[in-house]
Amino acid sequence: MRALPATVLAVCGLIASACGGTEPGGAAAGQAHSTAQGPDKASVQDGPTETATAQQAPPGAKPLAGKVIVIDPGHNGGNYRNPKAINRKVNVLTQWKACDTTGTATNNGYSEAAFTWDVSNRMAKILKGRGATVKLTRSDNESVGPCITQRAAIGNKAKADAAISVHADGAAPAGHGFHVIIPKKINGPVDKVVAPSTELGLAVRDAFAKGTGLPYSTYVGSKALSFRNDLGGLNLSTVPKIFVECGNMRNAADAAKFQDPKFRQRIALALANGMQHYLEA
Repeated sequence: MRALPATVLAVCGLIASACGGTEPGGAAAGQAHSTAQGPDKASVQDGPTETATAQQAPPGAKPLAGKVIVIDPGHNGGNYRNPKAINRKVNVLTQWKACDTTGTATNNGYSEAAFTWDVSNRMAKILKGRGATVKLTRSDNESVGPCITQRAAIGNKAKADAAISVHADGAAPAGHGFHVIIPKKINGPVDKVVAPSTELGLAVRDAFAKGTGLPYSTYVGSKALSFRNDLGGLNLSTVPKIFVECGNMRNAADAAKFQDPKFRQRIALALANGMQHYLEA
């Protein structure tokens, strides 16, 4: 989820700033190139496998009817085009941060923005099939933004029963595995939902590990959990919300999995299962 500073990337026609994938002071990120869609640009249209479909929604089953879920696909594919807009500082209560970033990318140019857009749409389809009302914080992968503050506001306005921000990290290549980011109390709006957010994080962590087979992160957090107070998407949330870093895009093994449409379907199904486990608890 991290990227190089804007002052470095702007020279090359790119734009990015730290988006908080690893904990402050964590591993350095690799370069990001959000223009690249990778080898599977149109993969959102790829349907689930027959097995996945059977797991998604048994005939007539609507276990999430009446539930509202907000999915935030991290970054946006057009962010690199408007450095001024995404570098604009916004107040996340514990500090001022960039409105958004480009995110990171695999070594062969498959962008985090494309990955999160694909996984989020797959997850939305599964959850809608289970009866949930699902809202995404962005409508395409070509635009700029929205800012991290707006992403939180979308979940708040929807009065979501649960919200999740989908990301993939850009840490040192040796690091691998996934982790879930959970908010801390900050004497702010998120305080009242820290406890349910923690429950949501645990449910998603367990379902993600079971559904994907990916290991806990080797470089961030403890047991795939990282508690943060510097992310606007969490600090400003008044509904239970977490971030999930699905793995490290700069790690060759993680990156190979992320570029496989079938594996992205597994990720989406695991995340949907985690959300459902939380909402049914």
